[in-house]
Amino acid sequence: MTESHFVPKPYSVNIESGTVTWSSPSNIALVKYWGKRKHQIPENPSISFTLSNCKTITKLGFTKRELSTGLEMIDDFSFEVFLDGKQNDAFKPKIQTFFERVEAYLPFLKAFHFKIETENTFPHSSGIASSASGMSALALCLMDVEKALMEADGAFSMTEKSFSEVFFNQKASFLARLGSGSACRSLEGPLVVWGEHEAVEGSSDLFGVKYPYKVHDNFKNYQDTILLVDKGEKQVSSTVGHNLMHGHPFAQERFKQAANNISEIKTILETGDLDTFVKLVESEALTLHAMMMTSMPYFILMKPNTLEIINKIWAYRNETGSKVCFTLDAGANVHVLYPENETETVLKFIKNELVAYCQNGHYICDVAGLGAENIS
Repeated sequence: MTESHFVPKPYSVNIESGTVTWSSPSNIALVKYWGKRKHQIPENPSISFTLSNCKTITKLGFTKRELSTGLEMIDDFSFEVFLDGKQNDAFKPKIQTFFERVEAYLPFLKAFHFKIETENTFPHSSGIASSASGMSALALCLMDVEKALMEADGAFSMTEKSFSEVFFNQKASFLARLGSGSACRSLEGPLVVWGEHEAVEGSSDLFGVKYPYKVHDNFKNYQDTILLVDKGEKQVSSTVGHNLMHGHPFAQERFKQAANNISEIKTILETGDLDTFVKLVESEALTLHAMMMTSMPYFILMKPNTLEIINKIWAYRNETGSKVCFTLDAGANVHVLYPENETETVLKFIKNELVAYCQNGHYICDVAGLGAENIS
């Protein structure tokens, strides 16, 4: 499959206005993606837990622009962005870039004025990246608009009453990826793979796919408590960090390691081997940050309290035999992962020993979820 698969057949703009609303969650990678090629193509495959509670809700209003009888008559995009009810122009450059990247696949974009109203269920300053949830929610809204336009125009054949659910999700994930790479993993759940890999049928560099194989009960309703160590803005953006993998002395070995870990985690998920899961997930997290510390220029996103929490988790696991583990995104916050049957004991441990290392004592309890939801 190539990008051309997502270029639609011609259709007319036969709707004057409307509103669609989607919620889409964030996700946390178990095998990390770090490093990308042109057009947001990942250098290595990744797999993530889709979260449930940390999500973005986006309402997209669209109104047909004057003098727009076709799709080619207007040369600019027209949109406004609101965050938590307040107009926020700081997000406009990112949306502008996104629209430019996806216009070939959504030819109606210049025909409408869009009002993008978005809000997060987690604090905006929490240090949790909202690009994955935000871009996936916006992509889903835009797909809803295209679906409505094609249905109004009669663009489907007699045997196609509408988009298939599979195609809708694939194209939405494809579009989301062009806004933020990891956003393509937020549409479905509880596990999503992004990046072509021979061990995962249907996997693609172009979009994320719901993990298609058996998952042991040990991993059902897996818990993720996010410890907010540092709620400030990162000193180095993820985009810059990804680009630093070009020419990185350890890049190729890292990409091989990630591909091997996809094969290994497939066995882990089937057998329910929590001990090996812990080792693989923590190794992936530390390798991600090792890549940052050995790039040129080098940088460190972990904070002293990040390391304190990691050592506390190791000590607790050694003392109790718990299957709790940690993972990290490209930042200082710690995702504490543990099976559902340990929820009570691990939360007690977190409150008694780890909250002291969180900024203002803040943390968020989440769980692996099922993905995005249409709430129009």
